[in-house]
Amino acid sequence: MKTDSTTASPTVQLVEITEDNNDQRLDNFLLTRLKGVPKSRIYRIVRKGEVRVNKGRVDVNYRLMTGDIVRIPPVRVAEKTEQTFVPQTLRDALQNGILYEDEGFIVLNKPAGFPVHGGSGIDSGIIEGLRRLRPEATFLELVHRLDRDTSGCLIIAKKRSALRKLHELFRDDHVHKTYLALLAGQWARKKLIVNAPLLKNVNKGGERIVVVSQAGKEAETLFRRIKLFKSATLVEASPKTGRTHQIRVHAAWLGHPIVGDERYGLSDINKTFYGKGYKRMFLHARELTFEHPVTGKPIKFEAPLPPPLQDLLDREEAV
Repeated sequence: MKTDSTTASPTVQLVEITEDNNDQRLDNFLLTRLKGVPKSRIYRIVRKGEVRVNKGRVDVNYRLMTGDIVRIPPVRVAEKTEQTFVPQTLRDALQNGILYEDEGFIVLNKPAGFPVHGGSGIDSGIIEGLRRLRPEATFLELVHRLDRDTSGCLIIAKKRSALRKLHELFRDDHVHKTYLALLAGQWARKKLIVNAPLLKNVNKGGERIVVVSQAGKEAETLFRRIKLFKSATLVEASPKTGRTHQIRVHAAWLGHPIVGDERYGLSDINKTFYGKGYKRMFLHARELTFEHPVTGKPIKFEAPLPPPLQDLLDREEAV
């Protein structure tokens, strides 16, 4: 429920960017500075040129640099209740899903069904919800992403220094990621490394998809069979690279798409599993292993399989 009270920034603000905000996206910086302003409004004032960096127009994706001067126009801020932004289901997931937290970062067991950030008509994703539940936090940024329908380990940085270090670890392939996926059909192999380059594309309906193409970027995934069922195979998938939809596309390329994957799967197979009670794509980011960005010590985090998926798995007929 929205309140009627509003406040306004009375004058133009000129803000000099410090080391704390170096390399932060402009839209995320403005969301923090203009709490309560809808994301759509922020995008609009940037697009119209009302927000300037070093007196010039920039895009919302612009990465700020130390010393930049950001011009922020007077903006009327509608004060809303917390419930306006954070549905109860998301609130519960954020409050109860913390696997680890220290001064530098959070490891969250992300629930399926929520995007990691808002956009495209969605007001609140994981990061927006967390920021609104922690209004005292001066810095909260996604370190990496998971698809909307994927659950499991997600890292959020609480400091710019931690974000930079964690980004380095991901970029240099020093973060080992392990997913659980249920593939349609019986996969005969016990283990296979898939090297199939991936290219972002758009289909006839205008939907963004990823396809295997020699014109794409290198992509490598290790698949290891865990358990065979009568009509499905539980596998462990470890992506060496981090391409969009990588595991999903590689699984479909093998001829065994992930159960419940509406984009890359097969509708008749999905309908069969929906009839068994499956309500989502069976892809879960189970484990992350990397060196702590401050201590350098190896650390490992594991997100348990959500109970609904575990219950369904327990009912599958094993071979």
